[in-house]
Amino acid sequence: MAGMGSVHSLGGVAGSSRTLGSRQLATLVAATAGERPGYRALAQGVRSLLLDGRIPLHTRLPAERELAGALAVSRATVTAAYDLLREGGYAMSRRGAGTWTELPAGQRPANVASFPDGADTIDLAMAAPAAPEAEYAEALALAGARLTGHLRTPGYHPLGLPELRAAVAERYTRRGLPTLPDQILVTTGAQQALSLVMGLLGRPGDRVLVESPSYANGLDAIRYAGLRMTPVPVTDEGWDGELMECALRQTAPRLAYLIPDFHNPTGALMGPEQRARLLRSARATGTWLLVDETMAEMALDVPAPAPLASLARHGEGEQVVTVGSLSKTHWGGLRIGWVRASSRLITELAATRIHRDMASSVLDQLVAIELLPGMDEVLVARLAQMRERRAALADALTSHFPEWRWQLPPGGLTLWVDLGRPIAGALCDAALAHGVRLQGGARFAADPGTHEHRLRLPYCMPPDVTREAVRRLAATLSAGLPTAPRDLDRPHWVA
Repeated sequence: MAGMGSVHSLGGVAGSSRTLGSRQLATLVAATAGERPGYRALAQGVRSLLLDGRIPLHTRLPAERELAGALAVSRATVTAAYDLLREGGYAMSRRGAGTWTELPAGQRPANVASFPDGADTIDLAMAAPAAPEAEYAEALALAGARLTGHLRTPGYHPLGLPELRAAVAERYTRRGLPTLPDQILVTTGAQQALSLVMGLLGRPGDRVLVESPSYANGLDAIRYAGLRMTPVPVTDEGWDGELMECALRQTAPRLAYLIPDFHNPTGALMGPEQRARLLRSARATGTWLLVDETMAEMALDVPAPAPLASLARHGEGEQVVTVGSLSKTHWGGLRIGWVRASSRLITELAATRIHRDMASSVLDQLVAIELLPGMDEVLVARLAQMRERRAALADALTSHFPEWRWQLPPGGLTLWVDLGRPIAGALCDAALAHGVRLQGGARFAADPGTHEHRLRLPYCMPPDVTREAVRRLAATLSAGLPTAPRDLDRPHWVA
């Protein structure tokens, strides 16, 4: 089993250990700036990738000679491009240490953008519903009363409150996967869970098999950890099991990051036979399966699937790490997620989270303890609400955009819409001016430059808000899309 991953300093280049390979950067730049870019296009390409979050901050760029060879351009072209990046504040150099990515003062990467309060913008980039208010208010009141008993303690629980770990374990057991509390680590949301697992089990340069498209923030966590992605496609028909098995055999990746339950963004659901074959293939190649189950209980038209690990035969389940949260079933503002794995791995993960955030909020955990026993009742109302909202979005799209195509997913929170032409980026830019925030398919792509003909459209808003958003989209297209380059500083934050 792997030990702890190395710590990356974000305070400056001196403590950073991330280096971007020349071929890796050349591939990324080629998708945005052309195969043999001039120095201005090369600088703009690196800037675009940095603002889009596809190149992490404080990452060492390739040496000028290496990148020139990979791009088949002169070294002078690369030198001039690096000079432009330094002048603009997007890179810094230190003698003997190379050139590193940076951001100018006041600039943010796209994936941490925020919005002014009260803006009249309909946010269709967030696949997360509002909280069930009555249930949440009751849970908060009960949790507040119980908090008094914790005020006499330090309040740090790196593994999570024992009662919450037991409640999550009991939920897994009820879903068909016998689980002990020692197999649960409570995290600050599923995103932290993903980052902790990738940081512990992976090393910079290790291969990770990923779906393409996939959850954007999961892909970002892989990039940040310095891991190399091996994409396998998820289409409107789902997964190609033979292709996935072939990719596992040929690359023997260290990890595979998968969303088999109402896949984000496509909504696809992996069948039981395919899951069993995946478990056998991963066992044969020694690949850890990191299974993202944050959408698993958002089952709209079919029964909620059993956890993938419940299908594991003897010896296969030890390589499965499952991540979940309350963000989709309850509320994203309740930052409660978890990891389900072997007791040994849970102990190692708890040790790695100490230097990050020490522990999750006690109050949030107490609220979660109150919510979990009534989860089935909450889901009955939540799922009925999502079916109504899915129908409203589908009807509005059919009315305004009969040429667009999508598959109605059996669960999850999003439609993966085919626009018929590669206009997603331009549409997202133009729609923001009409009061709608969207996220194009490229944000969910493992390979740069792909899925530009797709939009991920959540159905988490009330029907009247959804219909207004689609009406604004129609007005955006009627006004015409801009032909100028995309506004790379627009917000790209998704959930």
